Amino acid sequence: MIIKTEFVDIQTPTGTMRTYIYRPQAEGSYPAIIYYSEIFQQTDPIARSAAIMAGHGFVVLVPEVFHELNPIGTVLGYDDVGKDKGNADKFAKPLESYDSDNQAMVEFLQSQNYCTGKIGAMGVCIGGHLAYRAAINENILAASCLYATDIHSNTLPCGEGQDSLTRTKDIQAELMMIWGKQDPHVPNEGRFLVHQNLIDSGAKFTWHEFNAAHAFMRDEGLDRYDPELALTVYKMSVDLFRRTLCQ
Repeated sequence: MIIKTEFVDIQTPTGTMRTYIYRPQAEGSYPAIIYYSEIFQQTDPIARSAAIMAGHGFVVLVPEVFHELNPIGTVLGYDDVGKDKGNADKFAKPLESYDSDNQAMVEFLQSQNYCTGKIGAMGVCIGGHLAYRAAINENILAASCLYATDIHSNTLPCGEGQDSLTRTKDIQAELMMIWGKQDPHVPNEGRFLVHQNLIDSGAKFTWHEFNAAHAFMRDEGLDRYDPELALTVYKMSVDLFRRTLCQ
């Protein structure tokens, strides 16, 4: 589908959140995907990824995940400076603030006539964690979580009992967990912990491990990018959302 792009500034309990919208040009109502970025916010690869998903018939929202900590429009570079700043932001923002961000986007989508009100979540890296986290919200029907960091380690700030491992028991959405087995950020032991926790929590999920590095979806920096695998994962994600959001 041909798509169009725009942005909206959504008010959250922790401040204004610039949110980029990708959606079909054709008139009508479409299901939505909240797409959570890496620590670098909306880079060119994230924008292209969101456009791919929108072109399959979805309204895609990309929030600035660290909106409280940066000027509107901040994009960090894929370099040491950007990585250091993004990681600092990651450890500065409590998980509960992402919950309120997510609820604000849900309410925005539910008020738009171009959205059916059926919503999923998708993300890469910390965004994979945030998609997982978003699924705690009862309005999120499915989540595609790609090489989600920091779930296993419980290193992100939050209140007691509010970490994502503990909150897994509250997830009613269907989860699709995608991992690279050569990802140093989520070692074998970490993946095994997340997998067992999903089983113990009675979650509805599928689990997929590939011979791939961290950030294998990112089409910038060819030392990690796996184009064929990326296409496979896009197709898997589209299939998940069509089945769960389009019925």
